[in-house]
Amino acid sequence: MIQKGSSKISLIRTIDQLRAARGLLGWSQSELAARAGLSLPTVKRLEGGFGPRVSDDAQLKLQKAIEAAGIEFLDENGGGRGVRFRKPSRSK
Repeated sequence: MIQKGSSKISLIRTIDQLRAARGLLGWSQSELAARAGLSLPTVKRLEGGFGPRVSDDAQLKLQKAIEAAGIEFLDENGGGRGVRFRKPSRSK
């Protein structure tokens, strides 16, 4: 849930992770919005932490678009939250 002055996204991800994932992919906010099937103002609102609350459905669409592009969100593991490219699966 986005609250004024907060960088939390209700789906356990942070705004910083969202920005970092977008940066790793080299995507603009417009690119992310298009790939997630959302409007540019929705992405700007979420990343900026202002305006009306962004729905859980919209947040999930953003997360899925990023994960479909090969990004993995990392939870707190002693070194902080983060993002990275998902390790390619090996064929046997």
